[in-house]
Amino acid sequence: MEYLDFEQPIKELEEQYSKACNIGEESEVDVTATCKQIEKKLIEKKKEIYKNLTPWQRVQLSRHPNRPYTLDYINAICGDTFLELHGDRNVKDDKAMIGGLGKIDDQSFMFVGQQKGYNTKTRQYRNFGMANPEGYRKALRLMKSAEKFGVPVVCFVDTPGAYPGLEAEERGQGEAIARNILEMTRLKVPIFVVIIGEGASGGALGIGVGDKVMMLENTWYSVISPESCSSILWRSWEYKEIAAEALKLTSIDMKKQKLIDEIVKEPLGGAHSNREEIFNTVKSSISNAYSEFKNLSPEELVEKRMDKYLDMGVFKG
Repeated sequence: MEYLDFEQPIKELEEQYSKACNIGEESEVDVTATCKQIEKKLIEKKKEIYKNLTPWQRVQLSRHPNRPYTLDYINAICGDTFLELHGDRNVKDDKAMIGGLGKIDDQSFMFVGQQKGYNTKTRQYRNFGMANPEGYRKALRLMKSAEKFGVPVVCFVDTPGAYPGLEAEERGQGEAIARNILEMTRLKVPIFVVIIGEGASGGALGIGVGDKVMMLENTWYSVISPESCSSILWRSWEYKEIAAEALKLTSIDMKKQKLIDEIVKEPLGGAHSNREEIFNTVKSSISNAYSEFKNLSPEELVEKRMDKYLDMGVFKG
């Protein structure tokens, strides 16, 4: 288990709890009362820390190395029913963007999302979750296929941004993202977006248009990362915490600005602390969202979606 800098008091208490339990197992000393006391302290400390997280600490939690990624959610939610589909039918198969058909209970969904790696080798294979133009074109191809067969779409967003390389720009990175945004606004099936980690820049927007946009509690969604913002404004990464505060990138800020529709509560300690619980919560959120939109006609769906996005940023004096 890896701990972030602000989680050190939790680490110390967990080590104490583990040592006390080991003493009880290895000797005849009754340490039940001590263990209960430490456990109580541990729960209180967790509540205290996670109740008062700063925007930067939420950014750190969204990047936690043990946090579940897109394929973890899909495999947990769909089980053996998931069938991954590959390629954009133009350039190649982008490993940073994954997609395919799967079922939640008896309902089929088209799942699309960015996938990060778990270690150095898989991070390179997945290009750190940064998709190339062919990734966005693959996502669009899958969404258009879903539309053809009347299958709702679920997008899992988790990316530090679209790949900024020269080759990506040569192959039309900006056009691919813009095309996705346009096509998603008028897709004739329900679209549900779940931000499960980082939602950075156009890389997130390329699969981020939906009838219902949900954010996990400890995630962020912004035009730029705090580090990049800090390096532009202050020519240094040292001010990333101030930048995170100013960017208003947390789920609470996004809900307040009416840029997302729902905050999905995470287990105490973050999504990685209880995977089974977060998988069940996300599954329920998607099912509930589908129940809300399944009876709308394609025309009503598109009109409602268009109105939702046209109302963003409008202030009446």
